[in-house]
Amino acid sequence: MKNFITGLLIFLTSTFVGAQSYQTEFMPSKISFLPFRANFEEARIGVLYYAENANLKLDLGGTTEILGFSFPQKNLRITLGIEFMAYALSTSYSGRRLQIDAVDGFFGGHASFVKFAANGKYLARFRIIHNSAHLVDGHYDEELKRWMNNDKPIPFTRDFGELTLAREQAIGEYQIKYYGGIAYATLVRPSTLKKYSFSTGIEVHSNKIYSNIFNQELNIFFAYNFVLKGMPVYTGNNHFMVGAKFGEWYGKGLVLYLSYFSGKNVFSEYYKNSIKRFGIGFYVDIF
Repeated sequence: MKNFITGLLIFLTSTFVGAQSYQTEFMPSKISFLPFRANFEEARIGVLYYAENANLKLDLGGTTEILGFSFPQKNLRITLGIEFMAYALSTSYSGRRLQIDAVDGFFGGHASFVKFAANGKYLARFRIIHNSAHLVDGHYDEELKRWMNNDKPIPFTRDFGELTLAREQAIGEYQIKYYGGIAYATLVRPSTLKKYSFSTGIEVHSNKIYSNIFNQELNIFFAYNFVLKGMPVYTGNNHFMVGAKFGEWYGKGLVLYLSYFSGKNVFSEYYKNSIKRFGIGFYVDIF
C-alpha cells in the first residue's frame, strides 16, 4: 500500500509539472467518477425493501468532489473528494419508530482520474475507507436485558485502500461501463478475515429507450457487481439491479430499481451468514 501511495503521488506530481496549463475548480458542479450502482459500499440516500421478511436497508450518506483539475491538452481530469455513509438494517416498526438492528458505517476519501477518449472514457479511482459495524438497540431486548437470539456484538473493522479501473463507452444507443478492482485492508477485526478482496462489474444504460418524463431525461439501466471476500473463506457476492433513473445519468435524479443479492450478508455484524434476497428500492442522486 505504501508503494502504491508513493507511486500515486509521483504520478500526480509528474502530471502537474508536465502540463503546460490546467484549470482548477473548487467544489465542482458535476461529479466526474460516478459511484457504482450495484456496489453496496457506495454513498447514497435511499431505502431498499426486502420482500421476503419485510426488512429495510436504509442508506444515508453522500460523496462529493472537493477539488477538480482539468488538463485540456491531455484530455484528463483529476478530482479529490470525500465520502461519508452508513447503511442500517430495520427489522420492525414499534413504538412509532423504526427498530434499527445493525449499522455499517464508512468514511474516507478518494482520488479519481478520467481520461477522455474518442468513444468514451478511461477511469480510475483510489479510495481510503474506514468501515466499522455495530449491533444497536433494535437488536436488544430491554425486558430481558440481553441481546436477542443470544447474539453478541462483533468488534468488526476494515481499514482499506481500494483501486478500481473502468472503461466507459458507447455501443449504439447504449452506454456501457465495465470495471475491476482490488482492495487491501491494513487492519481487520476479527483477525480471521482476509485482507485482500476483489471486485468486478458492469453497467448498461440508455436514455433512448423511452422519451423524457416531466421534462426529465429517463435512463433505463442494468447493473451487476461481484465481490470476492475472505470471510474468512473466499466467497463471491453477487448483486443484480435493473431500474430507471429520472434525471441525467451524471446529475441529480431519482432512481427506482429491483434488486437481487446472493452471498454473505452485507451487514457486517452478520458476515458469517449466507443469504439470498430480492428487494424493491429507490435512492436519490444528490451530486
